[in-house]
Amino acid sequence: MVQYIQARFDTSFAALSDATRRGVLEQLGRADASITDLADKFHMTLTGMKKHVGVLERAGLVTTEKVGRVRTCKLGLRRLEEEAAWIERYRQLWDSRFDELDIIVEELKRKEKTDGHKKRK
Repeated sequence: MVQYIQARFDTSFAALSDATRRGVLEQLGRADASITDLADKFHMTLTGMKKHVGVLERAGLVTTEKVGRVRTCKLGLRRLEEEAAWIERYRQLWDSRFDELDIIVEELKRKEKTDGHKKRK
């Protein structure tokens, strides 16, 4: 089970690691689009866009349907809920660490202020 989730995370994060693919997801969130339309919007070749869409499809983030000569893309059923939960756990961890760091910094500032007053006397 853990290996399956890890492999899915790897696929999802790899798909999301590219700015063009994130842009494609944003675009498809507004409306379905053909690969030709997406290629035009992102100023790239059809072959390049097909590769990006293929990566998103393998991650389950996009589905495509071919009708005649047109391949239409739309958002897939995956909602990245597990990935978002994983990110949230790490966000909470880092928030906690930064809160602890803030306390240390405030203590050091207080100590520095106190030491400065002692040296003046």
